[in-house]
Amino acid sequence: MSIIERPSNYRAYAPRHFTPEDRNSTTILFGGANWRLERLLEGVFANLGYKSKALPRPSRDDLVRGRELADVGQCCPTTFTTGNLANFLLAEKAVSGAEEVCHRYVYVTAGSCGACRFGQYHQSYELALRNLGLDAFRMYLLAQDGIDQGALPGGGLRVDAHLTLGAIMAALCSDAIRDLEFQLRPYEVVEGSVNAASHAAIEDLHKAFVSRPLWGKKWGAIAWHLTTDYFLDALRQARARFEPLRFDRLRMKPRVAVTGEFFLQTTESDANHKIHAWLESEGAEVYPSLIGTWLDYNLRFYRQHFEDRVGLERFARLKAKGLRVASRVAHRTYDRIRHSLGNVPRAMPDQDEIRRLAGPYFNSRLSGGEGDMLIGKSLLLHLNKKAHMICELSPYGCMPNTMSVGAMSAAIGRHPDLLYAPLEIKGDAEIHALSRCQMILTEAKRRAQKEFEAALDVTGLTVDAARARLAQRPDLCGAFSTIPSRGAAGLAASVILELEGKSL
Repeated sequence: MSIIERPSNYRAYAPRHFTPEDRNSTTILFGGANWRLERLLEGVFANLGYKSKALPRPSRDDLVRGRELADVGQCCPTTFTTGNLANFLLAEKAVSGAEEVCHRYVYVTAGSCGACRFGQYHQSYELALRNLGLDAFRMYLLAQDGIDQGALPGGGLRVDAHLTLGAIMAALCSDAIRDLEFQLRPYEVVEGSVNAASHAAIEDLHKAFVSRPLWGKKWGAIAWHLTTDYFLDALRQARARFEPLRFDRLRMKPRVAVTGEFFLQTTESDANHKIHAWLESEGAEVYPSLIGTWLDYNLRFYRQHFEDRVGLERFARLKAKGLRVASRVAHRTYDRIRHSLGNVPRAMPDQDEIRRLAGPYFNSRLSGGEGDMLIGKSLLLHLNKKAHMICELSPYGCMPNTMSVGAMSAAIGRHPDLLYAPLEIKGDAEIHALSRCQMILTEAKRRAQKEFEAALDVTGLTVDAARARLAQRPDLCGAFSTIPSRGAAGLAASVILELEGKSL
């Protein structure tokens, strides 16, 4: 007669301590962002005396490994990031053994309570680690709020103001370089020159983050980061990497804004079918999303929470005003970064305007993912002629993004000329996703061409005449040439209109 074991009670994951004595022999692993931010974060960690390493870019092999080791019902960001960590550790285990891997590495990632399955990521990681025989491997979750979260268990890593503010500045600086890069690359005269300049610029910034002065503790660090020109000087040095380059801005290209779930819109890897590179290969100019916009959205979301609690909760009004000030400071800080790069990187959008535009379609109090921001950003880009097309990336079965895509049907009903391509990313259905995007991109190209021809009609120029005029305007051919839209979404049409001082 067999004995059926009683099921064990649920036990929350509790990693072994990471102590100060472990710092010299232990490397902090992290990942999930684009390569620019990850390189700058390595500089932030090095500045504080930590050894760190960004994981390789997620690949199709990581998807397979994630499905093998963890819950198959998870969304593809979970599966990719789980497999990404697992494959790295497996390779290290084959060389050094499980015990050495558990000693030499710890993994740090963001934690959350949801409302999507993001709050369950760590359970997926834990399951994969057990299946790999790496139960002793240490993994730590960092909260997404709070400047000074204190020390992690054991005190080996302290999430203080220097680490948090360094990470925020790294995100804002990498946002600016990334936006600049995507604006320039489709029009470069020498192929590969923008990529080379971008990598060199990020290395310059990496050195600056490694050498960052550490002033005071919490309030001293905040004051220094808000007032210093240290990062602006580093960005001006990085700017020099782009200044010798020249660009042909009369190439007619549709502008496609990429939005969606945070991981998918940020990564540039197999996890989102390398959508940014694919769009460029299809002849588009990509308008990437900013990590800074996500940070600003969180400030707005918590601010409106306290605004709703005025009269019900002590200090609610003061907290709401404090968060509004924090948002203004974030915009001011990013504007200073933009100014150091000739104001070519685009400004962060106004969150109140986003909420107003999304209001008829999506309740701003609903959390999860980017909430009402996906609706508001799409309408803001469309109504202000910032892009010809919106490409929204949604993980397979993602609840917040499913709500967003559903709400967009009402928005499109009221704005039928909005070109919107919602792509459900499963990780292994690349042909289906890209072919769907390609159909809508064809219409975006047609609209960009029509806009270009309209600009020629308004100015009375031919393409050859415009090129001759442009040859006499070197101020419009450099990396840091600022060209107003003049009512056009595409850059080539804007250049034609700028040559004659006309508008559509």
